[in-house]
Amino acid sequence: MKQLQRQSGTRRDEDIPISQTSLYSPKALKHPKSLSRSISYLLKEQRLLFILVGILIGSTFFILQPSLYHLSSGTHNHLIARSNSFAGNRESITYYDHNGVMETNSVENKNNYKYHNGGRVPVGIGRKRKRIVVTGGAGFVGSHLVDKLIARGDDVIVIDNFFTGRKENVVHLFGNPRFELIRHDVVEPILLEVDQIYHLACPASPVHYKYNPVKNIKTNVMGTLNMLGLAKRIGARFLLTSTSEVYGDPLEHPQKETYWGHVNPIGVRSCYDEGKRTAETLTMDYHRGAGIEVRIARIFNTYGPRMCLDDGRVVSNFVSQVIRKQPMTVYGDGKQTRSFQYVSDLVDGLVALMENEHVGPFNLGNPGEFTMLELAEVVKETIDPGAKIEFKPNTADDPHKRKPDISKAKELLNWEPKISLHKGLPLMVTDFQNRILNEDEGKGNK
Repeated sequence: MKQLQRQSGTRRDEDIPISQTSLYSPKALKHPKSLSRSISYLLKEQRLLFILVGILIGSTFFILQPSLYHLSSGTHNHLIARSNSFAGNRESITYYDHNGVMETNSVENKNNYKYHNGGRVPVGIGRKRKRIVVTGGAGFVGSHLVDKLIARGDDVIVIDNFFTGRKENVVHLFGNPRFELIRHDVVEPILLEVDQIYHLACPASPVHYKYNPVKNIKTNVMGTLNMLGLAKRIGARFLLTSTSEVYGDPLEHPQKETYWGHVNPIGVRSCYDEGKRTAETLTMDYHRGAGIEVRIARIFNTYGPRMCLDDGRVVSNFVSQVIRKQPMTVYGDGKQTRSFQYVSDLVDGLVALMENEHVGPFNLGNPGEFTMLELAEVVKETIDPGAKIEFKPNTADDPHKRKPDISKAKELLNWEPKISLHKGLPLMVTDFQNRILNEDEGKGNK
């Protein structure tokens, strides 16, 4: 048996070819090309000449590039300086009438430029484009803010339920690829991806917020909560437009941001006054508790094109009544005081606050103070010297004095209003005349 095994084993070894038993050896590598073959390849068809020409062109470009940059920069700054010398220190205020026709008026402005490489360049140049949502963006102030943001190159989403806002205020932006309009009530949540949130949504005139006080409170509370929640979710910077009404009928004059106010919490105006105070509380609690970047602006009386014709505010009331040949209605003795800022000044303040690093609150208003009778005289001078005045009993909780202290905004935001009432009021009158006389807007209120 052992012999059979030995014989079979021997035969098995003999049957295996020698090539299978030998160790694997890799295939011999080819010899690399010789130096002479490489040189001949470069010389063939003038390849070396093309390589040298390419190196020469590239070297010339990098040598001349700095001088070309300085030359173009100097020419650019020269052109800017020439354009500024022609323009002087004046700024064009542009707005659109009800037909979308652009109207331009010139006012003084010296702070809308910054120095760059030796020349004066508009502030908006060279900045990163942002995606911004403006709640209430079809309203009076909101539409002017949207115009400014679009003009400087941002993408803007307007959210508005059109209770007081009007499509006519933003119709000139329809078709602009950087503008979007969403019909939505901020009382309901919404999901968006943006960098900044300007929260303006809320009826701000007595006629409108007294129409549905509970809805106004919901807008101030639930609407602000929803937009703060959105800011927290996506990491956006949030700006709340509060109001000088948080000061109520003030015992301090002029009013500073440190003043806590004198508000009737159960009065007919409290839905707006206390609603905004609650909105400020929510904003600060989100800032302290959730680390949200927030800004708070307290807006004083503002006027300008696109105001609602019959919103109960004193400027729009007086202008509408005089254009319609009606007597101006003065409540009480007419000695109550207000301050009036033109809408473009307010928009500049809002943008300055959003782009700054200070939370606020900041008073944004014109410290020029007028009694109602003095305002009536300015309106008469502007529209019709023969206009009449009619006195009626004063409304409840109407503040006797209202004047902002804007020293904080001047120091930290480098902002102050530029347009006086005598310069701004004619711009508003032109807009109101077009809408009342040509379109008969608000005809039923005559």
